Amino acid sequence: MSQTIASVIGQGITPQAFIEGMTQNQLSFVKWGEAFEWALEDDKPFFESLQFRDDLRCSILMADWCGDVVRNVPVVFKVMEAAGIPTEVLIMEQFMETMDQFLTMGGRSVPVVLITDTGGHVLATWGPRPRDVQAHMIAFKEANKDREAADYQENLKQTYKNIMQQYGEGTDYQRRIVRELHDCLSSI
Repeated sequence: MSQTIASVIGQGITPQAFIEGMTQNQLSFVKWGEAFEWALEDDKPFFESLQFRDDLRCSILMADWCGDVVRNVPVVFKVMEAAGIPTEVLIMEQFMETMDQFLTMGGRSVPVVLITDTGGHVLATWGPRPRDVQAHMIAFKEANKDREAADYQENLKQTYKNIMQQYGEGTDYQRRIVRELHDCLSSI
């Protein structure tokens, strides 16, 4: 079944409006964006080559309280800007029906990057984290199905520590996001 977000296309806000309206994590968000650098010499030209594609749009389900949004979306904004793909932000709490179409392992995880055509048909998705980072959450969910188990919260806490270690201190994780977005966009 083909997914569509036609009913919400154009109802989001601009990336700049999102940043200016952030009530949480704004400084960190801006810091990660300023730290972004194109790592591989062929990455930026690939995204710039998409500028002739006037049939693509990007909608990102997200919220300013989410640490993964703070780390990952600045990279997505830079990539979409280089690609010339019009981008809008859909604040999760304002678009719950849309959010519920794009659950991650049954849960509401943001960001969810939706690449669509001009009619809102979803061509590709990315998120909420780079695959190697998300692998920790997948392993946790597979091993901890009972949310009422005595060790559930402790295991979740350890998983978040593992996720932060996988992200690392620097910006190396940003290269992995760029590569994954490259793969998404080259397949459409």
